[in-house]
Amino acid sequence: MTISILAYDEKTGRYGGAATTGSLCVGGWVLRGDAEAGMSASQGSLPSTMWGTEVLTWMQSGRSAKDAVDTVTSADSGRAQRQLAALDLNGGTASFTGAESIPAAGARSARHVIVAGNLLQSEHVLQAALSGFLSSEADLDLRLLDALDAAVAVGGDSRGVLSAALLVVDRTAAPLTLRIDHSESPMAELRALHKRATTGDYADWAATVPTLKDPERAIAYVAKPDPPS
Repeated sequence: MTISILAYDEKTGRYGGAATTGSLCVGGWVLRGDAEAGMSASQGSLPSTMWGTEVLTWMQSGRSAKDAVDTVTSADSGRAQRQLAALDLNGGTASFTGAESIPAAGARSARHVIVAGNLLQSEHVLQAALSGFLSSEADLDLRLLDALDAAVAVGGDSRGVLSAALLVVDRTAAPLTLRIDHSESPMAELRALHKRATTGDYADWAATVPTLKDPERAIAYVAKPDPPS
């Protein structure tokens, strides 16, 4: 039903996740992130939003992604229907794929990045997403989108895709949380929304709000005048 990717950028200290699915509202269901905990993607045929939040809580307390995933998933008697991926503050990754996940289902990982999916066209989708991320030379947020585009290009969700989302967090900036909850072309719309959110007046304003590193920041924002027509 879903393909997701979580990654950590050592150079910038940013954590990010992206996901797309053949159903509605993938961002609200799947992605969770906190620059003091890491990232999670909780999905499956009967996904648990609690899993995504709980695994972050464990990682914020110092647990590795593997320990956190093992703790959360082992306690749930319905785990066979669910899937979970996690990325901890050190860039460590872990995943769980329930035994009754709809194929193709599974996960792939490399240093500081993990891809997970279920109800995929084939297992090639997982490797395509990972390779798409690793081969991209863009900034983290665009690398995540490149990964999803690569996954969709080889089949993606076996039903097609209807929603897509991006979440990026770090200590020095406001979260970038973008969602396309229903669209016939969610990846194209997510890229367009990303451009609007990272350029122009909105991006200038977002640079003035409080952050984890500077929680009392209150820079006066002055909109730039419109260019002459």
